[in-house]
Parts: sequence; C-alpha cells; structure tokens
Amino acid sequence: MNSPFEISKIIKTQIENYNTRVDMKETGKVILVGDGIARVYGLKNCMANELLEFEGGSFGIAQNLEEETVSVAILSDKNDIREGVTVTRTGKVVSVPVGENLLGRVVNALGEPIDGKGPIEYSDTRPIENEAPGIIERKSVSVPLQTGIKAIDSMIPIGRGQRELIIGDRQTGKTEIAIDTIINQKNTGVICIYVAIGQKSTSVAKL
Repeated sequence: MNSPFEISKIIKTQIENYNTRVDMKETGKVILVGDGIARVYGLKNCMANELLEFEGGSFGIAQNLEEETVSVAILSDKNDIREGVTVTRTGKVVSVPVGENLLGRVVNALGEPIDGKGPIEYSDTRPIENEAPGIIERKSVSVPLQTGIKAIDSMIPIGRGQRELIIGDRQTGKTEIAIDTIINQKNTGVICIYVAIGQKSTSVAKL
C-alpha cells in the first residue's frame, strides 16, 4: 500500500504533466442573405478577407467589416445558407493552391477541383488578395502576344504581361476573342488561365 507521501508525489507529478488545450472558435449568426452576400452578426474579431465556414460546409470571404456585422461573399451555390445559420471563423486568409499540377484542371474559387479528375496535389498556396508589384519591380513589356486575329495583331498588338480590356455589348464575341487567343498559344509555352465570372455552368461546360 502506497504511503500518503507517495500518493501526494504521484498527484503532484500528474498535475505538473497535465496539459489541457481548449479549442475556442468565434462564431456568429447570419441575419440577412441576398444576392450572394450574407450579413453576419457576432464576429467582432474577424479579419478582412478571412475564410469563414457556414453551418453545412459552405464557405465565404469576409468583405465589409462593420462595428456589429460582417458582410460575407458566399463561395457556394448551395441554398442551405439562411437566417440563423451559424458562421465560424477559420483564422485563415483565403488562399488557393498553386503549381504546375493545376494546369489543365478546372477548379472553383477556392482552388478545389470540379472537373471530376480527382484531387490535385500541391505543395504551395497563395492568398487570393495580394499586393501587386510596383512599376520598378515589373519587367518591361517587349514580347508580343499573338491572338491569331490579324486585325488585332496588326493594328493594336498586345504584349505579354500587358492588361487589355475587351469592351462590347452582350453576344458581340468578347469571350470568343479570349478563347481564340488562348487556342492560338498552343505549342508556344504560354500558360493561359481562363476565369469564368458570373457565367452559367452550361456555358462554361461548352468551353
């Protein structure tokens, strides 16, 4: 039978070695939903562009931080986000996977594959909001980007690394110009990324 001294020593050892970790997460409640934006109450410590998780597994990005509420851009087309749904902070700024393994794949806004070709292996991520390099840090635009459209390449040539805005009314061929330019880069080593914003799934599937 252990003596009181030994019992006391055992208890002290257990107390010293006791390590407890409390996992606390800040949560809020959706008070309004509309047009892809959810207004959430209760996330007082939320960061700008923080990834937030809705009850049910959907995600959103914290956009407008106000004193009592946060406006969250919903990154899902699910209809399970409604008033009263719990929203949890993740403590992470929204980042997406990057790397050569993403070439040829179709992903959503979070970099998750939606083409049915399985998961994407990656070793690095980048935040979706990042400060652009200054003018001094940028390389000069000196190499042309051939679109394959003679009228553009001869009259208003585009350079690699240059921003170019295509303006036009609906159904006037803006997307076709972009797609033709991408196709024309075949076998040139130029990496092209097509971003579909606000388009129907059927329209994207046709591409």
